[in-house]
Amino acid sequence: MNNLGLIHVYTGEGKGKTTAAIGAGIRAVGHRYRVYMIQFLKGGSGFPEYGEIRAIKAFKNFTIEQFGSSHFVLPGKASDEDLMIISQALKRAQEVSSSGEYDLVILDEINVAYKLGLLSLEDLLALLKNKASQTELILTGRGAPPELLKRADLVSQIIPVKHPYNSGVKARKGIEY
Repeated sequence: MNNLGLIHVYTGEGKGKTTAAIGAGIRAVGHRYRVYMIQFLKGGSGFPEYGEIRAIKAFKNFTIEQFGSSHFVLPGKASDEDLMIISQALKRAQEVSSSGEYDLVILDEINVAYKLGLLSLEDLLALLKNKASQTELILTGRGAPPELLKRADLVSQIIPVKHPYNSGVKARKGIEY
């Protein structure tokens, strides 16, 4: 028995939530666990391919699927296409997390999708309730609702202290993306 099945939330305004989730995924792969990552709001045409996506493709047991449009979704400005993409991501998240096929499922930026009103609290909590019992689940993104934090077994709050972006340094290939 692999003793898995806990729920993690990585939230907060600081940088590093996705990076922490990917690190956990790489650690899991190192122990021959099967990892599936679904990225909400990422991967649309027009955005550069993130370096971590290229690296993950080298891992046999680490699958990643992206559900993003060609633009950033702003609060109250979601298009029908955005809603359709998030609906597809949610459906895929439900399938993957309940299947029992994966030891670790990462739902990257799902909290942001919730915060933007693209999925409901009921949808979010149903993912937790219906996940396979031995599937470890990581949910990332700013704006995790209190109900999710209460239900989680592990919560990490990423707090920004200092970032070069605030001094005018643009996002750098290989570091920020």
